[in-house]
Amino acid sequence: MQETKKAILTLEDGSVFEGYSFGYEAPCSGEVVFNTAMTGYPESLTDPSYEGQILVTTYPILGNYGVPSSAPSHNNIKDYFESNRIHCEAIVCQDYSWTPSHWQSERSLASWLRDEKIPGIYGIDTRALTKLLRYKGSMLGKITFEGGPDIALRDPNKENLIARVSTREVMEFGEGEKTVVLVDCGVKYNIIRCLTRRGVKVVLVPWDYDFNTIDYDGLFISNGPGSPEFADVTVENIRKAFANGKPICGICMGNQLLAKAAGANIYKLKYGHRSHNQPVRLAGTNRCFITSQNHGFAVDTESLPADWEPLFINMNDGTNEGIRHKSKPYFSAQFHPEASSGPKDTEFIFDQFIEML
Repeated sequence: MQETKKAILTLEDGSVFEGYSFGYEAPCSGEVVFNTAMTGYPESLTDPSYEGQILVTTYPILGNYGVPSSAPSHNNIKDYFESNRIHCEAIVCQDYSWTPSHWQSERSLASWLRDEKIPGIYGIDTRALTKLLRYKGSMLGKITFEGGPDIALRDPNKENLIARVSTREVMEFGEGEKTVVLVDCGVKYNIIRCLTRRGVKVVLVPWDYDFNTIDYDGLFISNGPGSPEFADVTVENIRKAFANGKPICGICMGNQLLAKAAGANIYKLKYGHRSHNQPVRLAGTNRCFITSQNHGFAVDTESLPADWEPLFINMNDGTNEGIRHKSKPYFSAQFHPEASSGPKDTEFIFDQFIEML
């Protein structure tokens, strides 16, 4: 029998959910969001796009397959994680498995959370919590512990989260005849893996770096957390890049920043898309793909200039899932073609980008 401390999740509307701790026991606050994926918590926890958020998992069991090795290998990046640390403020689940079983597991989720000082709560009615978040939209929330201190609510969307998670220095990965500049707005490692596997050299630059001073063959704009409104410097640099006509591809936050550079508007979704099972349709066709997604903002399709058009459309709510220029090699996807974790049906987007170089 595990001895666990009572933990309380309090939402900004006053709703209270009581459960028990299985991670680090210190109060935290952030935006409470839910993810409907059945697997992939090591990848989700280390996804920089979750910076500042309290992640609710709708799948009822967490921790059952433990945590894989964090040792880096190819290109000196970790094989099973999407960055070098956990980015969520905390993780919330219905039931936690104290005895993990998987041939790649090296430790439990609980011990990993404690090592990185991240709270974890189980025993929460995540179905009721998710229904509330769908009805009212993503809300701010805080986690406190029985007998411990309180904490104020904090809105991460009012902070420049992109600057917090972006690299501070220029880094190079892989090798090849072609060079791709990758703008780090909170890049997932698998974007780097997908590019280097295709035989190009990747030059990773900070979010506010003027990459137009570099000789490159293609520009790639990564995913990232929070509001795109803080990345005006990146948007201006993308606009400068339009002048040279070289291929540009954006993923997730990259889709929003490319759209802003084109002159379109961005808005916040009610509760966002965070799952492995978001259906999207290739515009102008009946081809549909099941995609992995993690975003709280979207492009206003109606605001796209005349020389741009939607590339993908979400089949659940009709929101924009990608854009493209009608005549130049500029395109993007709001979802994650590199997935990890999740379906990889749309990894052909990397192939299309490489073919343009």
